[in-house]
Amino acid sequence: MSTLETNSIGKYSGNNVSIDDALNLKSYTTAGRDALTSVAGDMIYNSDESKPQIYNGSAWENFGPAGFDVEYVVIAGGGSGGQAQPNGTKGGGGGAGGYRSSVTGENTGGGGSAETPFRAVTGTNYNVSIGAGATPFPKSTATFLDYRTPFLTHSGEFSYFDNITAIGGGTGGIWTNIDGFYGGSGGGSATSANGLGQGGEALKPTQGYAGGDFAGSLGSGGGGGASAAGVDASNNTGGNGGNGQTTSITGSSQTFAGGGGGGGASTAGTGGTGGGGNGASGNSGGSAGTANTGGGGGGSSWVNTSPNGVDGGAGGSGRIILLYPDTYTISQTGLTLTETDRGDGFKYADITQGTGTVSWS
Repeated sequence: MSTLETNSIGKYSGNNVSIDDALNLKSYTTAGRDALTSVAGDMIYNSDESKPQIYNGSAWENFGPAGFDVEYVVIAGGGSGGQAQPNGTKGGGGGAGGYRSSVTGENTGGGGSAETPFRAVTGTNYNVSIGAGATPFPKSTATFLDYRTPFLTHSGEFSYFDNITAIGGGTGGIWTNIDGFYGGSGGGSATSANGLGQGGEALKPTQGYAGGDFAGSLGSGGGGGASAAGVDASNNTGGNGGNGQTTSITGSSQTFAGGGGGGGASTAGTGGTGGGGNGASGNSGGSAGTANTGGGGGGSSWVNTSPNGVDGGAGGSGRIILLYPDTYTISQTGLTLTETDRGDGFKYADITQGTGTVSWS
């Protein structure tokens, strides 16, 4: 027969007690917990979440610091595709906006593991901004004489949720003058070397991949994406943009932050899944990245009819999605925000435009 073991409980004063062994809370799944008839003060161990929880009279809360966990996807604006100069040249694809995620079981950009969820407290305002996609590099050849400053302004804008910042996508390269630039994902190259994903090369946590390399003046590399590098050009064929990252934070699968395709003399590179714009061939501009995906713009292609070259495609604007327990309600100032009940104990806020604040009650 097994031996019955008991704990010795000692009472000191008031409600203070001690036991001579570890306290083992009753274990329940989330479904089993929700089926209980609970009163304030009830405590269990949630085996689905691997956390002890207490019932506050209206909802179950995790033990630990005050507040609640918010999972997030934060996507910056995409970089613009590179311009084709009036020399029979092609522009590189724009890099996707940086992609950061704390969604359980999913990756952040650049192949990194999910980050730690954000710990929010009710009644506190948190700063939020959605980064704009980069505008195309201007066609005026005078700009090329001092390209560094205007080049920086044609990378995507940052997106942020409190202290979580996603870096804008790098602009695609321009033949003979400007290489693909650093960013959340790097811009595709049109000369010398491929653009680097700043997330993967210089910033932690990682946010995206490098852009692809060029092939002479006849083909430019694709912009880097959140889940794959841009493809190198081949002869007169532009490289494809790197694919974006897929998330199910809303309850359905969506893909964001694809790189733009590179321009090619005969065949253009295609944009990566997740909003990357297609590159161009012949004498035409690259396609814009899709709005609210952080997709990079496609690189352009010049043949002989435009005296000042051809613009690359604009980058797509960024996006932020926040997931939190359905016992809380979000409010905002200065933002375009939609709150949706996912139907499984969680709500999500989809933020697509603006700079302002969010708070929960």
